[in-house]
Amino acid sequence: MKVLSVAVQWVLVVVLVTLAGAAVAQQDFPNRAIRIITPYPPGGGTSPLARLYSQKLTDSWGQPVIVDNRGGGNTVIGTDAVAKSPPDGYTVLLTLNTHVVLPLLLPTPYDGVKDFAPVASVSSGEQLMVVPVSVPANTLQEFIALAKSRPGQLNYASAGGGTINHLSGESFKLLAGVNIQHIPYKGGGPAITDLIAGRVQMYSAVPISLIPHIQSGKIKPIAISGDKRMPSMSDVPTFTEAGLPGFDARASYWILAPAGTPKAVVDKLSAEFARITGMPDTQKNLASLGMEPFVSNADQLAALMKADVGRYAKIIKAANITIEN
Repeated sequence: MKVLSVAVQWVLVVVLVTLAGAAVAQQDFPNRAIRIITPYPPGGGTSPLARLYSQKLTDSWGQPVIVDNRGGGNTVIGTDAVAKSPPDGYTVLLTLNTHVVLPLLLPTPYDGVKDFAPVASVSSGEQLMVVPVSVPANTLQEFIALAKSRPGQLNYASAGGGTINHLSGESFKLLAGVNIQHIPYKGGGPAITDLIAGRVQMYSAVPISLIPHIQSGKIKPIAISGDKRMPSMSDVPTFTEAGLPGFDARASYWILAPAGTPKAVVDKLSAEFARITGMPDTQKNLASLGMEPFVSNADQLAALMKADVGRYAKIIKAANITIEN
């Protein structure tokens, strides 16, 4: 039997100590601040959701959980920051299911699937279509008639190219047979500002970012996606009820970590997000945001991400969607 040299023995000791330290660190997770990055500026639907979960995580783990709104670059800036963060669970991404869309449209510095570790989905929400009060339409059919009478003259806003607002807008154009111009913004907040001012004539988003402006009388709700009305806005019909069946624009919210994050850490994060989502007060808060609980673990989210790549690729091809970098 050969005796290992002193140098080799020392290398083995270092490796074992390193592995042991990593294992202890994973068991001790979290022992410092966690950062939730959203790739959107404040004012959209992800901000209140991030704040809700950050407070709950802080309460349960006793460590500060910081929300970092890092918008810009069609969500690339914030998303890339997470992809390039240390894979230790202390930086995670809160994003929409359209996370997998942008790499289908533009070269991105990351792979939307391979460079991320799926953690969990936490909620979902339908898209509420709204128009400014200056638009002479109060129903979906009236807006469609208006758009057909002014081909190419009306604009719809999105939070950026490749976002759920963009895809739902293009889907609406296909289904309704209208020609409306797409105006991309650097997030939902700026889009809503221009919508209220009447510089764009239509926008669709999760209800939370729109409800305050509806209540103040600055914008008008036209229709909501999904198969049922929103309880807090029961007078707003679904697209099917309003005469446009087949409009599917449901958004789901995902938690992703950098690829290579240890499974033990991912599992701990996933279980905690699921536990928080199941709390009655969390579900009440989600309802007030116009959202519903939508829980999936890491494996289920991985399968969902793969399915969404195929689903959105078909929409992009059918609508001939393109965006400029």
